[in-house]
Amino acid sequence: MTTLLRHARLLLTICFSVPLLAACTGQPENVEPVTPFDVARYEGVWYEIARLDHSFERGLTNVTATYELREDGTVSVLNRGFDTEKCEWDEADGVAKFQGDPNVASLSVTFFWPFAGGYHVFALDQENYEYALIAGPSTDFLWILARQPDLPSDITDGLIGKAREAGFPVEELIFVDHAEPQCE
Repeated sequence: MTTLLRHARLLLTICFSVPLLAACTGQPENVEPVTPFDVARYEGVWYEIARLDHSFERGLTNVTATYELREDGTVSVLNRGFDTEKCEWDEADGVAKFQGDPNVASLSVTFFWPFAGGYHVFALDQENYEYALIAGPSTDFLWILARQPDLPSDITDGLIGKAREAGFPVEELIFVDHAEPQCE
């Protein structure tokens, strides 16, 4: 195969991939990111209370996400959970960037370049930043996070209700165990 043909194929692959990659950072139709949003108050450790199932967290307990604002305005992301099958901690480091105005809780998160996923906070305890409801790029991705490993049931129920109204399959939520990690 000639060099020119290889370059043409590479260019075509890039051209067709870019729109697909951009779609991964979008947001579900009925999700409106929180505004105003203060990333400095969002910094720190968040416990995953509930999530929709997906392969990159399947089987993990004790899941946390830690966010840290960087000097360049991006946010370091460390996701951590205990894999009971392997009997070890699993971690993923990433970087989040605001998709526009940093006053709007709509970011894209990259754990391995060039792939990014949407991260849209669409419910937040605006007073204390104690709990949040996060959507990914589609209704297949949903997380309930809190500053503590437990969240009062009335707050959890309210967040689930908001997610249901937005079209998420909340009956499929997995509630995360935060007890002392045990191996299978």
